[in-house]
Amino acid sequence: MRFRHPDGTTVHLAYCTNVHPAETLDGVLAQLRDHCEPVRRRLGRDRLGIGLWLARDAAHALVSDPSALRGLRTELDRRGLEVVTLNGFPYEGFGAEQVKYRVYKPDWADPERLDHTTALARVLAGLLPDDVTEGSISTLPLAWRTAYDQDRAEKAHTALLTLAERLDALQELTGRSIRLGLEPEPGCVVETTADAIAPLTAIDHHRIGICVDTCHLATSFEDPYTALDTLTRAGIPVVKSQLSAALHAEHPHLREVRAALAAFDEPRFLHQTRTSPTLKCVRAGGTPIAAGLRGTDDLGEALAGDTLPDAAPWRAHFHVPLHAAPAEPLTSTLPVLKAALTRLVGGPHPLTRHLEVETYTWQALPPELRPRGRTQLADGIAAELALVRDLLTDLDLKELP
Repeated sequence: MRFRHPDGTTVHLAYCTNVHPAETLDGVLAQLRDHCEPVRRRLGRDRLGIGLWLARDAAHALVSDPSALRGLRTELDRRGLEVVTLNGFPYEGFGAEQVKYRVYKPDWADPERLDHTTALARVLAGLLPDDVTEGSISTLPLAWRTAYDQDRAEKAHTALLTLAERLDALQELTGRSIRLGLEPEPGCVVETTADAIAPLTAIDHHRIGICVDTCHLATSFEDPYTALDTLTRAGIPVVKSQLSAALHAEHPHLREVRAALAAFDEPRFLHQTRTSPTLKCVRAGGTPIAAGLRGTDDLGEALAGDTLPDAAPWRAHFHVPLHAAPAEPLTSTLPVLKAALTRLVGGPHPLTRHLEVETYTWQALPPELRPRGRTQLADGIAAELALVRDLLTDLDLKELP
């Protein structure tokens, strides 16, 4: 879906296909037929943007066979679909019964990550619509925080610089500009937008920026306006934004709240949980330091005994459907998404032109909330996109044919 910003800029809205995980090119083609085109039809659109997730095997098949890439482009056109952004975070196995920590491998210190992202960039340059010259790829924020030492940090830094050089060369060859966005996520080396400033400043290349995921932003209790203004002042480009909402529990000390949260504790994905205790100042070397967040790697760990303080609200990294907040006593962080979107595209000029709804956890919801089959899933995805469409038009963006 395309929108015209008041300044004349085209803003693209897509939904991410990692909700329909497939490891092979045949699986990707089936997604277009079974899921993406039905969502487009529900929205009454002639054209729908999708943010493709391409696993390692699918990406390799496309980059090694020009005819396969042309075939995918033809299939997208035939089904009224277009691609301006890719989700390059999961490498493979995102549809496995247990993903958890595996999603962070390989990281940017591993050569496989550079090779895979290079392949994605080449594929995206071949998939962009004829009238679009800019594409984006989101990727993991360097690495999971453990076992990330100075040696691995230097390898990651070198890999990102190499990628930037390859993206420059790709533009010279194809005329298509592809940019990469590190996606801050709780528990990673880059957990918050503030954590991204130092490594991205060190790279100092216009090809490498940030992907702002509004679920992750909310889980880490970041204020959207502060975060985005800080990035702007630092000269860090927002390459894309993933529009998502986290799980919010206002009173986690209550037994009924704990029981409601437990229904979202499931075995497939990590659901990092955070709380922001009352801000306290201590003195270290004469400098006031604000105490940070407290958190756990997963929701089950937070619910176990007194692992996490419960005097303040909890937020869990669980992408809940945008249009359907959980029942009381829980809710979602949709207000954070709305505030972020206002700052991203509601000003005189958009901070980013690529927006992507990313609710990949539909089948991880508590059983009574899961869609029963393709029809209900397509209905739900269409409802999420319709909600974002309305938010964009409320910000004076005009929906284009």
